[in-house]
Amino acid sequence: QAGLGRRTFLNTLCERAVIASPEAPNPETANVADPMKFDTYEVAMEEEGTRISLTVIDTPGFGDGLDNTSCFKQLQDYIEAQFDEVLVEESRVKRNRRYRDHRIHVLVYFIAPTGHSLRELDIELIRRLGEYVNIIPVIGRADSFTVEELDAFRANVMRDIVYYKLPVYNFCWDETDSEALVENREIMDHIPFSVVTCDEVFDNEYGSVRIRRYPWGTIEIDDEAQCDFALLRYILLNSHIADLINYTEDMLYENYRTKKLEVGGYGENDEEEDDDEEEQALGASKKQDSKSKAAAIADTDGGGDVLGKFDSGFDN
Repeated sequence: QAGLGRRTFLNTLCERAVIASPEAPNPETANVADPMKFDTYEVAMEEEGTRISLTVIDTPGFGDGLDNTSCFKQLQDYIEAQFDEVLVEESRVKRNRRYRDHRIHVLVYFIAPTGHSLRELDIELIRRLGEYVNIIPVIGRADSFTVEELDAFRANVMRDIVYYKLPVYNFCWDETDSEALVENREIMDHIPFSVVTCDEVFDNEYGSVRIRRYPWGTIEIDDEAQCDFALLRYILLNSHIADLINYTEDMLYENYRTKKLEVGGYGENDEEEDDDEEEQALGASKKQDSKSKAAAIADTDGGGDVLGKFDSGFDN
């Protein structure tokens, strides 16, 4: 949703201008909400000696209209489409070695700092998308609150998450590593993360620091005592990259794949239909004047066109 600091967050997260500053809106059309769109940004970066290829997908326009039903469907369809691409690729007889996995590993969802609790918009989105993607809730513009107000708002949000059983990402999903489990439980205490970001860097006696200035004072955004930005950045780009990828592949995708196969598309019924088609093709081949062996080979290849046609719609 506009006005929650997404652009500044992404630029601060990547430590570069990934998204340019928006142009001033036309006053004559300022009251008209733009439709939601998907803006993709590719970022190559290095964190503590590890090279990271990060794909950021921004969705400006989400939540800006009075009726956001279509936004929910667009987001769900987009995420499902990435799963379907993998499912198609897995079904190929000969897989593409250069295939690139486009599955979404994390959704950083910005919660408006209303001071009350989750809105219906927030509840509906998390409820719909939680089974497809790892959702990490973040309080946008957390500097709108005093310390006491922020604690109260965070408690209200967590109360709603528990009451409505919203499927946000559980950092403690893997209980096999006892040391990591202790750290992850401490991280869970910070949900939803309070985020303050800025584009300004200042030099002082201790080095370069990122500080957001106000008439009443300043906030050093990398100081974990003042906001959770540094912790969230460490989670996204360092400590939990493998966990987010593994949970997406081993849990979210596998659950989606199982449901997809049960409904149809790659289930047992399709295998039976393929066998019937092959038998019919082989039976027809016997009526031809060509040699039976050549006919059988030709007809087997013809039966494979069913998968070939299905794959032809897949854009590599």
